Order: sequence, then C-alpha cells, then structure tokens
Amino acid sequence: MAISPLDLKPQLLERKQRLEAVIPTLGEPSEAVRLLQEVDGALKRMDAGWYGVCEVCKGEIEKDRLLVDPLVRVCLSCLSQSQQRSLEDDLDLAARIQAALLPQNNLTCCGYDVSYHYESAGPVSGDYCDVVQTGSEQNRLLFILGDVSGKGLSASLLVSHLHAAFHALVGFDFPLEKLVTRANHVLCESVLSTHYATLICGVADARGKLELCNAGHLPAILMHDGEATLLNATGVPLGLFHDSRYLVLDSHLESGDTLLLFSDGISEAQHEGEEFGIERVRRAVRANAPRPARELIDAILNQLSAFLCGSPRMDDLTLMAVHRL
Repeated sequence: MAISPLDLKPQLLERKQRLEAVIPTLGEPSEAVRLLQEVDGALKRMDAGWYGVCEVCKGEIEKDRLLVDPLVRVCLSCLSQSQQRSLEDDLDLAARIQAALLPQNNLTCCGYDVSYHYESAGPVSGDYCDVVQTGSEQNRLLFILGDVSGKGLSASLLVSHLHAAFHALVGFDFPLEKLVTRANHVLCESVLSTHYATLICGVADARGKLELCNAGHLPAILMHDGEATLLNATGVPLGLFHDSRYLVLDSHLESGDTLLLFSDGISEAQHEGEEFGIERVRRAVRANAPRPARELIDAILNQLSAFLCGSPRMDDLTLMAVHRL
C-alpha cells in the first residue's frame, strides 16, 4: 500500500511556506523556485490520489524513501544506473556515519563492565545504542538501547536524531525522568507523527545505584542472586505524545549483578515459524551470569545462531550487557 498523503502533507506545506518566504531574499532564486515547483507538484499528486506511485512503472514507491525525501517520484527498480550508484553512495555514507556514532565497546568505567553487539539487517540500522559517562566527576554511566519505527534510511536518520538529542541534553545533568521527557519533546517537535522510538535509558553510579526508564521497549533483564527478573515498560514510546510522562524504576546493582538490554531483532528472530522469544533470552542470561559482559553477549548470540540453524535474520539486532564489577 502506498504511503498516505496525510503522513507527509503537513511537512510539504511547511516546506512550501519556507521556500516562499526565502525566495524574495535570494539574488539567484532559480534553485529555490525549482524546489517550490517540485513541492507544488507533490501536493497536486496528493490531491489527485497519485502520490507514492512511480511515474515510470505505476507501481508503489518505497515508503522509507518517501519518508526521507517526500519529493521522490520513481521507485528503486526504475532508477537509472547513475541514480542507483548515487543511492548506493548515500547508503554507504550513511552506514559509515552511523558506525562512527556508536560508543566505545567493551568499556570498563564507574565500576562497570559494559559490552554490546550491534548488527544491522541491511546497510543501515534502526536500532540505537549509546553509552556515556556523566556527572560532575564522570562517576555515573548513562546507557541507552532503543529501536525506532520504520526501516532503511528513514530509520537510520531518526537514530542519528536521537543520538544528537541525548548528547545535547546530557550536558545539563538532568534527572533521568527529565532527560527522557525532554528527549520526547525534541522528537515530537522535530519528526513526522508517524515516527517514534522505543528505548530503555538507564543511569548507574559507582555505588551501584540504578535508575531505569523503559519507554515502551522490551523488558530489560536483571540478573541478581540467581534470579533473572524482567523489568517492564514504565512509559510509552518517545515521539507519540508531547505531554508523555516517564516513571523511573529505582534499584541497586550488587557486585556480580548484570543488566541485559536487547532489541526485538533477537526475541523475534524466527526459525520455521517459531520465535526465539524473551524467555529463551532470560534463560540464557540465567545460565551465563555472572560471566563478564562480553562473554554473556557471545553466549546469547551463539544460542541464537544454533536456534536459527541458518535461517536468515529479518531485523536489526542489538544487545547490551552492563555488569557490576
């Protein structure tokens, strides 16, 4: 099904207003005039019911490409060779930028051992993974794992947007609830209403104090005293409602305790119609704790590989383990 014009019409109308405002100030407005004509053309196609339809083959244009560029008029299969090469270059650049945004892996700081595994299903990923030292004395660890709506380039752009938002806000040293609330405000103000993100955001200090906020994401798994406990969502995904409030779960990590975060690329991985499932992840955590974070992640990945028996993965996959030393 082609993307609904209702998803993108407000964005196009805003672009049109901005172009109309800036054109009189330009000495050489030819490019701005061309863009304005492109926007007018897209709005007319919306009104006529042809928006999202390829002008060459009359098939559907890929939704993720329309979300990135609402002016696209041709589907991937109808692009010329030069256009395909240009798109491949863009994807390669996006993948390199995304890789550069990833935090240091196998990190030891603030009394914790932190490792993650980040693997995209395609050239770019819609998962968000971050680890930041915070606090006036850099004695607290902020960690985030999330999953944005959509696929492909549009999802990777939203991941970059989330990364920029959190890194801009973390310098203010907000309490966790306020940090997530402000990030939600930024997302609501700056992206389409069709876009949102589930994520877990946590702060752990050198004394073992743990604060955790789960915004509509899969449960985290806390391994403590031989028990693997599920820590469920405490709020709705970011980007859905401007006035959303987020509850913070307070806990404590003892020496040897481990917190595991993961995306649905692992729990929803399928073999012959059966999902790997959260319970298998939970059992894997129980069986391999209190091993170091890297060893725990490798053990879970090995169990997933054995379960899949060569079946292809269909989604991005991210795991993060935070282990108290």
